[in-house]
Amino acid sequence: MDARFPKIADQLLLIERELRTQGWWDEIPPSAEALSSVEPFSVDTLDFEQWLQWILLPRMKMILEQDLPLPNASGIQEMAEMVFAQRNLGGKDRQLQVLLKEFDLLITASRRTRL
Repeated sequence: MDARFPKIADQLLLIERELRTQGWWDEIPPSAEALSSVEPFSVDTLDFEQWLQWILLPRMKMILEQDLPLPNASGIQEMAEMVFAQRNLGGKDRQLQVLLKEFDLLITASRRTRL
């Protein structure tokens, strides 16, 4: 097991909590068609927050549960920065961006931490 797994699991929970706190958590999933987008971050079918909830969080949970290799890189915070720059949220997105940056750093942490 990769030594980063527990920290990444905790970070995913913090991201979920922030999505819920901000009211960006949906109770009803998007359509199967929307979820099957092949575009990066499903930009053609989902809002960024939906992508986090319905694509990133479940995929990362599966990776952790099945002890699969982590991605080599992550640029999710950069995408968040681009998305939120187009919206006038008055800083409402700041904490989510901090959490996503920490997630990116965990993903790109040295592979020497493997057990």
